[in-house]
Amino acid sequence: MIKGQKVVCVNDTFNGFVKAVYRQLPDKGKTYTIREVFLGRERIVQGGDSATVGLLLEELVNPPDPFHVGKQELGFSSERFAPLEELPPEEAEVPEEAGVGAGNSGSWENREAVSPTRGP
Repeated sequence: MIKGQKVVCVNDTFNGFVKAVYRQLPDKGKTYTIREVFLGRERIVQGGDSATVGLLLEELVNPPDPFHVGKQELGFSSERFAPLEELPPEEAEVPEEAGVGAGNSGSWENREAVSPTRGP
């Protein structure tokens, strides 16, 4: 996941502590834009051997993490989100005159069936 990428929330279940500390929480099925990507600390704090990727989102702003020395904004685990499948802008725009499945002729009409054994 990268800054500027669109993601959709797949898990909006939070415990009471999180609901009390956070000002804004994501909703399952809603689309968000990644504002920042950072290394999560919960594994470090809880004694794990790896850390998760944390996200800050354009659409949600929360208070500083009360347990972070640098007072970094409270973020969300990237595991709560899935990348939104989007075409790049140049691929999303299809000219109106382009026919789907029309091939080079512009039409499927008057085409003879081609047998793999007989040839064209």
